[in-house]
Amino acid sequence: MNQDFPFRLDALRNPVTRRISLSQAVHIDLPLLGGIVVLICVGLFVLYSGSGQSMDTIVRQLSRFAVGMAVMLVLAQIPPRTYKRWTPWLYGIGLGLLVAVLVAGAEAKGAQRWLALPGFGRFQPSELMKLMVPLMVSWYLSERSLPPGWKPVLLASALMLVPAVLIAKQPDLGTALLIASAGFIALFLSGLSWRYIAGLVVAAIPAGAGLWMVMHDYQRQRVLTFLNPEMDRWGSGWNITQSKTAIGSGGIEGKGWLNGTQAHLDFLPESHTDFIIAVLAEEFGLLGVCALLLIYFAIIARGTYIAMNAQDTYSRLVAGSITLTFFVYVFVNIGMVSGILPVVGVPLPLVSYGGTSAVTLMAGFGILMSIQTHRKLVPT
Repeated sequence: MNQDFPFRLDALRNPVTRRISLSQAVHIDLPLLGGIVVLICVGLFVLYSGSGQSMDTIVRQLSRFAVGMAVMLVLAQIPPRTYKRWTPWLYGIGLGLLVAVLVAGAEAKGAQRWLALPGFGRFQPSELMKLMVPLMVSWYLSERSLPPGWKPVLLASALMLVPAVLIAKQPDLGTALLIASAGFIALFLSGLSWRYIAGLVVAAIPAGAGLWMVMHDYQRQRVLTFLNPEMDRWGSGWNITQSKTAIGSGGIEGKGWLNGTQAHLDFLPESHTDFIIAVLAEEFGLLGVCALLLIYFAIIARGTYIAMNAQDTYSRLVAGSITLTFFVYVFVNIGMVSGILPVVGVPLPLVSYGGTSAVTLMAGFGILMSIQTHRKLVPT
């Protein structure tokens, strides 16, 4: 007898089960999709104000979200075992593209971060590594006994540090640190011993000193501005000073949609990209910021649930690292805009204007949906 027969019979008797089976058939996780759609709508609402009421900006962002949604739905159809089989090859291709950027990449504003594809425009390979690094570290650790010993820890660290160093040379220190943190999250979730964590922290001290020596002048200035933004409030400290002014002026309830002054009078730079949450805080106040954080919390909670219910080590590590990396992006952006972290050029996920980062994030959500909807039914 077909083993699936009892489940099909139960689905016919129970309409709730039938609805769940339909969502699994098309490999869409409805709670996760709902949170993403709400976040996108809020993002477009705030972006319209932050961009100076530019409909062209909204239309371009909508087209990018459409591409991201298509990518998410396609990736959700691919079973996790296929991702596991492809991971080493995808990681290798990503490293090759990073080397190609250093050799023949397109340069803009003093940085060499893009590859020019004929007929497709410019493409930033470092965005791909935001997914490839946690996938690769998860693949490597899932093939070994956990918690990992010191040799797997060292090799997993190399897998995340090699692309991070290549990206830092572009230079793009912010993305390099985020990619390294994404790999470390997967390593941490594997049950990393606190002894190893303490060792990594100790090793980070001389590494930080070495990093300071090779940082560019503008990167050092960002750190100094973070430590003392009043040192040059009319120069390097201008961004963070105006951002905190916008956040504080919003108060509890805000000034109302389209009534903000810092962005509309051009005091707040990058108001539609990195500093867009300052626009939200000024126009909707603390209540608006808390509402946005609740949406983020719902998405992160759903991703955590998917990770906890994944049925193999690889899927658990991948789902957990994608979810917590998403949290890191939110935390870093809000931290830098509010002055508790240095400015590193990290957009607010699915709210800031931008195409490549939005598509990459939604690709990660597609993998989460794949892990959730390809789970095998276990009889109770």
